[in-house]
Order: sequence, then structure tokens, then C-alpha cells
Amino acid sequence: MAEVNYIKHLNAVFSQFSKDSRLNPTHISLYLAFFQLWNYNRFRDSFHVNRDDIMKLSKIGSKSTYHRCTKELHHYKYLIYEPSHNPFKGSIIKMLKFDTTSGQALDLGVPNQGQALVPSNKHIQTIENSYKLPKPKNEIEVLDFFKKENWPELEAQKFYNHYQAIGWKIGGKIKIENWHASAKNWMLKSEELKTEKHKPVLSGVEASQNQDNLHTVRNKNYNQPL
Repeated sequence: MAEVNYIKHLNAVFSQFSKDSRLNPTHISLYLAFFQLWNYNRFRDSFHVNRDDIMKLSKIGSKSTYHRCTKELHHYKYLIYEPSHNPFKGSIIKMLKFDTTSGQALDLGVPNQGQALVPSNKHIQTIENSYKLPKPKNEIEVLDFFKKENWPELEAQKFYNHYQAIGWKIGGKIKIENWHASAKNWMLKSEELKTEKHKPVLSGVEASQNQDNLHTVRNKNYNQPL
């Protein structure tokens, strides 16, 4: 585990930012989002990231912008980016050290740089909740979450009973890392099934045309990392 002085590292990296004309505000916002997760992970040599959570932290709304800027930060030697194409594992980030000492990590929000501090518990808890939700405490927690999202209570009961029966594992094999995300996928599939159920019956000619369409080859891009 690396020993990183929060203040000195950021002072050094911001000094580098000011000299680097290749960067724009999106690069800096993205870097700070990665840095926050690095700090949360106690400055480990590498850590897994979730694209959606990083985009939310950095206020980036476009996946293409996220991927482009992350690759550019890698190319500019601010970090090392190891993309993952596995939907159950996030990409790996290795932050390059700009200044290391034996000092304790500090919180930039406090002007007194001589005092060793840790980030606020509230902020840590927010990130922790985003990344570590292997299973709910009970069925009530699931019902409350579905109610908050304006989803049917019946779907909440189905979701809870299904995953409770298989030990909160995807396909009965892979442990769920974030049950909120699994619940969202559950509702997406539920909506897809409803759409399929209400599709109109095709006439003979339409059915024939639809069968022909099934033979059409469509190029799909499975290479975009998570």
C-alpha cells in the first residue's frame, strides 16, 4: 500500500495540470473522481472502478467522453488504465504518484495543511454504498428501494424471493456486488417482457418479412469497456 500525502500529491499534480496544455476541465474533473476513489481505497496500488459511478462523480454525461478522457489521462501518464469487458468486474486504475511522503493523507477541504485528517465519514459512506451492496438487510429494505424508484411492490417481492433463494448470486455462481444495480436490471427485463407480451400479432405477410429480417447480419460492437 502506497504512502501518499493528500495535500502534497494534489499540489504537485495541479502544478502539472497548469503546465499541460493538452488538458481540459473534463480531464481534471475525471482525474479528481479517480483520486477520490483512490483515497477511499486507502491509496492501494490499483483498484476497480465502475464507469457509471465515476461518470456521476466527475459530472460526465457521455460514455464516449469518459472513455476518451480516461485513455488520454493514461497516455499523458497521469494514471494507468486497464479496461475490462467483463460486466461483473470494473476496469482497473493505477494512480501514478506525483509526490509521496510518510505523511498521512489530508483532506483538501480543510485549509490547515499541518493537521492530518481523513475525508468526512458522510462522503466515504456515500461511495461505499455505491460499491459494496452485496445484499439487502431484509425484504423491507428491498420494498423501500423499489418504492423510492416508483417500481411495483410485487416486483420487489419477486426480486427478493428470487435472489434470496439462490444466495444473492448471479446465475447462482457469481456473488452480487451491488444489489441496487441488479434490481435495476431486474426491472429492465420486466419492462422488456411486458413490451413483448403486448406486441401485436403479425399478419402472414408481416410474419414472413419478420422471418427474413432474422437472417440479417448486424454488426455489433462488444469492445467498449466498462
